[in-house]
Amino acid sequence: MSEEKQAQAREMRRKMMLEEPMIRVIPKVAVPMIISSVIDSLYNLADTFFVSQLGTSATAAVAVNDSLMMFLRAISMGFALGAASYISRLMGAGKDERASRVGTTTLGIGVGFSLLFGLFCLSLRSPIVDLLGVTADAKNYSMDYAFWILLAAPFTTAELIMNQLLRSEGSTTLAMIGTVSGCVFNVFLDPLFINVFGWEVAGAAGATALSKVLSVIVLAYPYVCRKAMLEIRPANFRPDPEDISEVAKMGIPAFLRMSLMSVGGIITNNVAKGFGTAILAGISVANKLYRFVASIIMGFSQGFGPVAGFCWGARKYRRVKEAYNTTVMIGIIAGAVLGGAMFLSARTLVGFFNSEANETMYVIGSLKIRALCLVLIPHEIVMITSNLYQSLGRPVGNLVLSLSRQLLFLIPMVLILPVVFPHLGLPGEYGLAVAQAASDGLSFLVLALPLAVYMFRKIGDRPDGAEPPFGKEA
Repeated sequence: MSEEKQAQAREMRRKMMLEEPMIRVIPKVAVPMIISSVIDSLYNLADTFFVSQLGTSATAAVAVNDSLMMFLRAISMGFALGAASYISRLMGAGKDERASRVGTTTLGIGVGFSLLFGLFCLSLRSPIVDLLGVTADAKNYSMDYAFWILLAAPFTTAELIMNQLLRSEGSTTLAMIGTVSGCVFNVFLDPLFINVFGWEVAGAAGATALSKVLSVIVLAYPYVCRKAMLEIRPANFRPDPEDISEVAKMGIPAFLRMSLMSVGGIITNNVAKGFGTAILAGISVANKLYRFVASIIMGFSQGFGPVAGFCWGARKYRRVKEAYNTTVMIGIIAGAVLGGAMFLSARTLVGFFNSEANETMYVIGSLKIRALCLVLIPHEIVMITSNLYQSLGRPVGNLVLSLSRQLLFLIPMVLILPVVFPHLGLPGEYGLAVAQAASDGLSFLVLALPLAVYMFRKIGDRPDGAEPPFGKEA
C-alpha cells in the first residue's frame, strides 16, 4: 500500500469512527470480531468433539488442559489488550507513528516471553497436569495434549497480539480472516490426525498447534504488504518506559482477569475430580458450549472497545456514551435470543460430546448451561463495562471488574456451594454446576452497574473537545 493510499485509509477509518451513526459503526466493527470470537471458540469445540469420540476420559483430559491454554492466553492477551487500548487512543489523537512503535515492541517482547514460558512448562509437564486436576485415568492423554500446546505457545501469543493490533486500528475484517483460516485448518486436521493417523488426543493438540502457525502467517500478511494502518517492522522495535507503562497499565488487568479464569478452572477441575470423571467432563463440555454462545456477545463488547477508545482519544465524549448504550442494547437483544435457544436445547447439545451416553454427564452439563443462560445478559453488561474502562485507559475500574468474576465471586462459590447444597437436600455437584452463574450475577449487581453509573456521571455533559475528566490523556 502506498503512503498516499495508507493516509487515505487512515482518514476514512477515522471518519467512520468519529462521524458515522453508532448503530452502523458498532456492527461494522463488531461483526468481524464476533466471527473471530466464534471461530476462536470453535478451536476448543472442534478438539473436544473429535476427542469425545475416544471416551469420557479423553474428554476430561482436554478439559483439564483448557486451564493451561487459558493461562497461555492470559499472558498473550495481557500484551495484546494492553497495546490495543493504548494504540486506539494514540490513533484517535493522530499519533500513528508512535502507535506503530508500540505495536512492534509489544509483539517482540510478548513472543519472546511466551517462548521462554512454554519451554519452562514443558520441563515440568507431569506435575503441571497433576496441579490442573487431572484424574488418574486421563493423565496420559492430558500429558500428550499439553506437549503440543506448550510447544506452540509463541505462535499463540503472536496470533493474539497481531489480531488485537488489527482490531485496535479498526481493521477487524483482516483480523477475522487470520482467525478463520486457522480454525478451518484445525477442523480439517483434527479427524485426520486423530482417526486416520491414530494419534488420538495428541493429534487434536498437534492440529491446534499447526493451526496457530497458519494464523500467524495469514495475520502477518497485512503488515508485510503494508495493507494495515500500523507499521510492524524491526526498525519500530523501540522499548520506551512510558509506552511500556501505558501498555502494562491496561495489560495487567487483562492478564489478571484471564489468569484468574485459569485459576478458577483449576479449582473447579479439582473439586469436580472429587465427584468423578463424568462430572469433570460434563462441567468442561458445558463451559465450552456456553463459551461458544457467549463469544457472540463478547464480539460486540470487543467491537465496542476500539470505537470507544478512538472517540475518547479524539475527545468525542458524547460518542463514547452513545457507543456504550448502543452496544448494551444490541447485546440485550442478542443475549435474549441466544440464551433462550441454548437453554431449551442444553441436553441435546451436551449429547454431541457424550459418545458413551453417560447420564451423569447429561445432567450436570445441562444444569450448568441453563444456569449460565439465565445470567447471560448481566454477564454481557459486565464485559461491556469492563471494556469501557479498558478502552478509556482507566486501570482501577478495569482491574476491579477483571478480578470480580473469578477472585471475589467464582472461587468462593466453587468452594462453598458444593458444601452447602447437600444441607439443602441437593447433590453437591449441583452446587458446583451453578457456581459460575452465581458469580456472574453477583459481578453484575455488586460491581458492573455501580461502575457504569460512576463513569457516566464523571463524564457528565462534558462538551466535545474539552479536557478529559481524569486529566491529560496520552
